[in-house]
Amino acid sequence: MARSKKIIQADYNQPSLFDDFNLFDKEPEPKLPGLDHHIKLAKEKLAKRSEATVQPLGEISTNKRLIFISFGSGSSGNSCYIGTRSEGIIIDAGVDNKKVELEMTRNRLSMTAVKGIILTHDHGDHVRYAYSILRQNRHIGLYCTPRVMNGILRRHNVSRRIKDYHHAIYKEIAFQLGGFEITAFEVDHDGSDNMGFFITAPDFKFTVATDLGCIGERADYYMKQASHIMIESNYDLEMLVKGRYPEYLKARIMAKNGHLDNSVTAAYIASIYDAKLKYVMLCHLSHDNNTPEKALESMNKALAAIGITAGDGSNSPESCNAPLQVMALPRFDSTGIVTFHL
Repeated sequence: MARSKKIIQADYNQPSLFDDFNLFDKEPEPKLPGLDHHIKLAKEKLAKRSEATVQPLGEISTNKRLIFISFGSGSSGNSCYIGTRSEGIIIDAGVDNKKVELEMTRNRLSMTAVKGIILTHDHGDHVRYAYSILRQNRHIGLYCTPRVMNGILRRHNVSRRIKDYHHAIYKEIAFQLGGFEITAFEVDHDGSDNMGFFITAPDFKFTVATDLGCIGERADYYMKQASHIMIESNYDLEMLVKGRYPEYLKARIMAKNGHLDNSVTAAYIASIYDAKLKYVMLCHLSHDNNTPEKALESMNKALAAIGITAGDGSNSPESCNAPLQVMALPRFDSTGIVTFHL
């Protein structure tokens, strides 16, 4: 597939686009007060419920439902869960492990259901809390390429014991985890080794493409097969150009191995849309150079141009009757459970 941006060789010693970026006074990430206390209370409430009151989702192939929760999506931290109530995976680990555990418990999900963490790349907003989760949940494995593992050890102040949990994966070689078959594929970004994931189960094909500056051939190949897509819609071009970022950072964000503009993401999804595509989640929205409203406006405008009126992912009758659901994942907050009916 043709690419419109000039190829830029990545400097693997560079930090993330936003790691430790303190040039401006920025709104601090909201803190969850008393997380340990809330986790304890939520666990106590969960323990009091009768097993009969919890309706399990069961096997993917039987009940044809999957659970998705985003714990946070943006340069401050990225992490989400996909699976059933009995087993699943966490994609990236850039959100505080206490918040992840709290949100899992609030939604009647146990950390024992998590069979592994898969990492897209080694930037801090995707890996910062990986070891904390692993250390407190020793049954969980860490799945990433050897180059990503080496990048984590080189870039971050993390215990080398993280390697005890590591399971090496390789791009374009499928592996089984959490009830899914997962294939990592190449994307263009400036980490040590960058990938998206093609995650499949019966009647379910989920493509994850976050942190990429253009739609490359492999990303295009897997997104065209997907029934569900999580794709970056990082910035509004006008907001970025007129914003306070220094010119070098603006150029880095707009580069081929930087991030995706709302209009590029929207035009691409409209260009590949067909009836099998049921859900699009816009992720990694910039706090300074984007808004959920602008990202959704770009997407809905592009879809309207091909005659598609998308739902908003809610359970309203109007939304449920739409052929496609589109939602923007919140930067700091959890989405709660989003149920994918297959």
